[in-house]
Amino acid sequence: MEGEEFYGAAYKGSKQFTQQQVSTANATGFGAATDDYAERGIDLNEQLVRNKPATFFFRMKGDAMQDAGIFDGDTLIVDRSVKLVNGRVIVAILNGELLVRRFHKNFSSAFLIAENSRYKNINLAEFSDFAVWGVITYVIHPMGV
Repeated sequence: MEGEEFYGAAYKGSKQFTQQQVSTANATGFGAATDDYAERGIDLNEQLVRNKPATFFFRMKGDAMQDAGIFDGDTLIVDRSVKLVNGRVIVAILNGELLVRRFHKNFSSAFLIAENSRYKNINLAEFSDFAVWGVITYVIHPMGV
């Protein structure tokens, strides 16, 4: 056995590759003709988060915004850096409680409006402890899985 050499695989699997570095693995050794046209994967952070330090994820609890397409259990992406304007859906703190409502302001007062007829509009003039926590930029809704 002296003088015999053992040859193994040149690559031992110690390097970490990303999806973009390894486009395909093909048993024949030849890539598909469409590999040159393959797009990189979709990065949800890149698509859904505008300002990373100011963005938070919440889970919706309740049905107050169901007519706006926001349902119980949906994931809300909230950006605290987005400017509050009339008609935006927001996360608000009212008397220490987090609420998801549509913000509406007219000439004399401001309201938090639920998108469900079972809930009353909230006139903010009646409350002294009110703060806007952030503006909802996206809603992630599961499709019955």
